[in-house]
Amino acid sequence: MNRESGQTAGDPTPSARRRRPWKTILYLLLTLLIAYLLTAYLLVPWGWRQHESRNAPVSAIPRVTHTASGIPGDPLNVALVGSEDQVITIMLAARWYPADPITLKSSLRIAADTVLHRPFDDAPVSSLFLWGHKENLAFELPVGDDPKQRHHVRFWRRELPLPDGRTLWAGSVTFDRSVGFSHTTGQITHHIAPDIDAERDLLVADWQRTGDLSTVDWIDGFQTKLEGHNGGGDPYHTDGRLAVGIIAVTLKPPVKAVDR
Repeated sequence: MNRESGQTAGDPTPSARRRRPWKTILYLLLTLLIAYLLTAYLLVPWGWRQHESRNAPVSAIPRVTHTASGIPGDPLNVALVGSEDQVITIMLAARWYPADPITLKSSLRIAADTVLHRPFDDAPVSSLFLWGHKENLAFELPVGDDPKQRHHVRFWRRELPLPDGRTLWAGSVTFDRSVGFSHTTGQITHHIAPDIDAERDLLVADWQRTGDLSTVDWIDGFQTKLEGHNGGGDPYHTDGRLAVGIIAVTLKPPVKAVDR
């Protein structure tokens, strides 16, 4: 021990003790700098690339479908990302039925079943157009004892693939509440319920129950016109959000649609 100073040989000098906080501060600053560089130049740009790879093509989706006569039809409110087989698989797993194509036989049957109150789980849906062609896929969820009321969704395939090579399917889901005459053409048609957001949320919930989605992206402000009328003249309203379901790369084997 140094008797004059009262220090032992192993004790740091006062000047050494004063230097230690500066080393700690320097290490902290270097750590913060590295964290900033990683976040600003790697993590955030990566996140934006992922966001844009999914949402940039979404901005190119038309907001509203059209009838064969060119009249604005049902608005777009859902989308799926995946192959055609994956879209069919998740819809079957969600227990929605593929709609029959429109033929004379199916048209006569839907008319008869509506009048006689007989179920027609895979009744056809009328064609709407997006990107110059009618829907590629259509599914429905029956309500009641006849095809007068049903939840139904149409999907249109975007021919240009996403940056990751997967396919975007734009969709419109609505609820047919009754059968009557179109307010625009006078033709016999289904009339939709005005709350199309309730239909969007119902379908998303059914997707999520399958366990086949990796995530759901919500695109705020997709619809800038929050109220309107479809091709049959039926009013609708929305909060403007588009729900985009990202189907997991690996799906369970396809299942047969069964009663809910």
